[in-house]
Amino acid sequence: MQLLRNNGIEPEIVEYLKYPLSVNELKSIAQMLGLRPKDFIRKGEQDFKNLDLKEKLEDDEVLFSVMADFPKLMERPIAVKGGRAIIGRPPDEILDLI
Repeated sequence: MQLLRNNGIEPEIVEYLKYPLSVNELKSIAQMLGLRPKDFIRKGEQDFKNLDLKEKLEDDEVLFSVMADFPKLMERPIAVKGGRAIIGRPPDEILDLI
């Protein structure tokens, strides 16, 4: 966030752990990212392992649903601007949006 502020942008923070995104919001983010959910789900998370999601990586609908129910599975941070989105890892990637 400081990177954005240093570039004159005050980000709007979405606290998705407190207020999980809907399946439709996740689909919209996936479209803006140009990725399938398997590409921005955190495979190292314990929930991913507990839910045995490795076998379901090709089922987008299952992954969207699980990410809506277990939001910490979503890769973060994700920056969105003007119909485009990018995963901010490394943080400098976010500069591509501004």
